[in-house]
Amino acid sequence: MKHTSWFGIIVLYTVVTLLFIYFIPNDSPFSIFTSLFGFIFVTVIPGYCLVNLVFKEGKLDIVEKAVLSVALSFSIAGMSGLFLGLSPIGMTTASLTISLSVIVVVLALLALLRKTKLVQTQNPEEPKP
Repeated sequence: MKHTSWFGIIVLYTVVTLLFIYFIPNDSPFSIFTSLFGFIFVTVIPGYCLVNLVFKEGKLDIVEKAVLSVALSFSIAGMSGLFLGLSPIGMTTASLTISLSVIVVVLALLALLRKTKLVQTQNPEEPKP
C-alpha cells in the first residue's frame, strides 16, 4: 500500500488547492493560503507526477527528484499556457487551473498504474485478481 499513498496525497492536494482558489475571495485574510497552495501546485506537483511516471523508485535521490520536479513543472505549466493561449478556449485563470488539475491527475494516475504494474511483476508469487 505504500506505493499508492502518494497518489491520494496528490489528489487531495489538488482538490484542496481548487477549493482554496474558487472559494476564498481575494480580499479575505485567508487568501495567503490560496497563494501558497497555488504556488506549490504550479511549481512542484505536475513535475513530481511526471518524475514518478518516468523514473523507477530508487533511481533518483531526493535532490535530483526535487530539481527535476520544479524544472518539469515549469515546463508543463508553460506548455499548458501556450496551448491554451493558441486554442479558442483562451488563457484565463479558470482554464489554467482546470488544465493543470487535469494534467496532474492524469499524470498521477498513469504513474500509479505503472507503479502498481511494476510491483505486481516484481512479486510474481502474489495471486493476480
